[in-house]
Amino acid sequence: MKAVRYHSYGGSDVLALEEADRPTAGPGEVVIEVAGTSFNLLDVAIRAGMMTAVMPVDLPHTPGIDLAGVVAETGEGVTGWRAGDRVVAFLPPVAPGAAAEYVAAPAALLAAAPAAVPLADAAALPAVGLTARQALFDHLGLQAGQSILINGAGGAVGGYAVQLAKRAGAIVTATASPRSLDRVKAAGADRIVDHTESPVLEALDGERFDAVLQLVRSTPEETAALVGLVADGGAFASATTPGPDDPGRGVRVERVEVRSDAAKLAELVALVDAGELRIDVAERVSIADTAAVHDRAVAGEVNGKVVLIP
Repeated sequence: MKAVRYHSYGGSDVLALEEADRPTAGPGEVVIEVAGTSFNLLDVAIRAGMMTAVMPVDLPHTPGIDLAGVVAETGEGVTGWRAGDRVVAFLPPVAPGAAAEYVAAPAALLAAAPAAVPLADAAALPAVGLTARQALFDHLGLQAGQSILINGAGGAVGGYAVQLAKRAGAIVTATASPRSLDRVKAAGADRIVDHTESPVLEALDGERFDAVLQLVRSTPEETAALVGLVADGGAFASATTPGPDDPGRGVRVERVEVRSDAAKLAELVALVDAGELRIDVAERVSIADTAAVHDRAVAGEVNGKVVLIP
């Protein structure tokens, strides 16, 4: 089969589309014929060797933590799935990924794919959708009627976070740039702050929120200032730069580290099929173009979710 692999850590030039052995299903596993994966910045960090202390991979390694495809083979002990089932999953980052024609995955990570979107597009849901859901409800404990600032709503996680927060009945202020303004509006934000016109802290002028979700990288000082926008007794969660350990005023600070959760992924899929959650795909490209997507992302030239198709 064809797979994107790298045999050493390094720049995007280590990525190559090459022949690889088709995986077989071990106990508790399934083999999936891949319809699509999607690009995540985590793929760049792992490939560049920035995550070796916490996420070492066996080389050669195939990237692609998001998976959408069709079950081709089931291993010993697998129940509930059979050949031909359409599925999605968030794969372990250190395992061989889905930028390939086939991938083996633990059956416990699978959820049925949404029927309302093309199968390949469903690969734009798992990792970022789960990140948004876990940040809002597991970390921030967001409830109806609360106000939330989503800093970095123009990204893939931010788009899902705005949609899910609005669905939960929250009052959403989002930051975005002009290139993502329409997408954030469509997601349902009550107010959008254009961070290219004025700094976020200046634009908000000391306004406070029940919850703040940080989705963009910032300095420790900038992050602490954002924590200052949380109301007394509120919560701050960051998927990027960690906040201060004890900011006072009863403010709770959380670090978002997404985990695979098939049950919660299935809930997100149900929302997609019910028309209550929209999957946005900016581009669909071949896995042969993986290196180019990595380069464009590092240069800040990727706007929205990119689906990679074998």
